[in-house]
Amino acid sequence: MTTITARTVEYPADGLTMVGYLALPAGVDRRPAVLLGPEGMGLSDVERRRADALAELGYVALAFDLHGGRYLGDPEEMLARCMPLLASPDRMRDIGRAALAVLRAEPRTDPDRIAAVGYGTGGAVGLELGRDGVDLRVIGTVNGLTTGRPDEAARIRCPVWAGVGSEDPIMPPAQRAAFTAEMQAAGVDWRLVVYGGALHAFHHPPVDHPTVPGVGHHPRHAQRAWHDVVELLAECLTAPE
Repeated sequence: MTTITARTVEYPADGLTMVGYLALPAGVDRRPAVLLGPEGMGLSDVERRRADALAELGYVALAFDLHGGRYLGDPEEMLARCMPLLASPDRMRDIGRAALAVLRAEPRTDPDRIAAVGYGTGGAVGLELGRDGVDLRVIGTVNGLTTGRPDEAARIRCPVWAGVGSEDPIMPPAQRAAFTAEMQAAGVDWRLVVYGGALHAFHHPPVDHPTVPGVGHHPRHAQRAWHDVVELLAECLTAPE
């Protein structure tokens, strides 16, 4: 296994002190980088492990924070925080840009090869960065097939990959259709993968607290979605040697 290093990083965003997790691959050279966004509950060991896995593949990875160092395991508290956030593209962009500034400031980051990959709310943040015209190599979103303000998708300058469970009631067929229509109308290079039989947050291991209805882990599709994300990064960032 490749030796990696990791540390927490604090930075301001959305009126909070965010606490992200930065994982670095072995070596001293500049590497492609991934901005990694969490589900609405916030940054947890799930995203930290994913950042570590990406670093082992040779990427600089920053798992960013949504809630000022807090993990919102109570569904009502999570929704009270996330629903207004999802309704405010400018707030999402501010959170994404603040994290991106931290990632860009890391000397190991190749500033010309950065991807944004997010899950749920974290995926929506990545999409808003694209709609804001941020220079990214690719955007990947799982469970976060949000639509934006009129015509702003035309600012997206990179491919967009999206994954969703076929039985996800939070991202139902009508929402999927609206997302793909927006991408198509804007001339975006987009792809959508629908994982048959999967619910919302199918990629996330089971948790020991209540969740919103429609959430469920699907081990097989979780592995497939991770494989798809890794392949996406290899394609768009150039696979590390």
